[in-house]
Amino acid sequence: MKKLGVVTSALALALGLTTGALGFFGSAVEARAEGGDSPWLIRVRGIYVSPDESASVTGLAGTVEADGAVVPELDITYFFTDNIAAELILATSPHDMSATAGVDLGDVWVLPPTLLLQYHFTPKDQFRPYVGAGINYTIFYGEDSGAVASIDYEDGFGYALQAGMDYDLGNQWVFNIDVKKLWLNTDVSINGGAITADVDLDPWIFGAGFGYRF
Repeated sequence: MKKLGVVTSALALALGLTTGALGFFGSAVEARAEGGDSPWLIRVRGIYVSPDESASVTGLAGTVEADGAVVPELDITYFFTDNIAAELILATSPHDMSATAGVDLGDVWVLPPTLLLQYHFTPKDQFRPYVGAGINYTIFYGEDSGAVASIDYEDGFGYALQAGMDYDLGNQWVFNIDVKKLWLNTDVSINGGAITADVDLDPWIFGAGFGYRF
């Protein structure tokens, strides 16, 4: 219940940020009508989350592994200038967990809201590459303990790097490809602490989708 409350709070914060962004869209559309560039860009991507995991385990042979996942992603970008922007990324993904000793550790959902500061190299051209760096706060929820009696994942902060490109399709639409590297660490407690693990998930996130500049 405590974990569910944390997730609900995080989703409420994300919804609040999105609602706040929508509150500015009227002025953004007005700026576009007057010939200016709107500061808001929303993208929807399909992403593949590929954990690059490693772990230090006490009380169990081997290490911990996590499978990949394909999920949707929403991001909201605000341009402070033509070249400088901030992007909020929202996605959640399920992962099956296991130990190389052959123990099924069930599955868990990962929610890592990520905020990035970006530099856009050629924002007026048809090809618009960018890079970004930022932070995330990773929340683990919906744990299924699998073959063990209980399992718990600790939430925490991490870092992120990003590179991508928008391709101008006209009429404020863009096609986007994007890759991110997240550093996600969690302390895992199995069977009430009888087995512990320090797990680095560190996923690569590959995405493609479409965006609209309001």
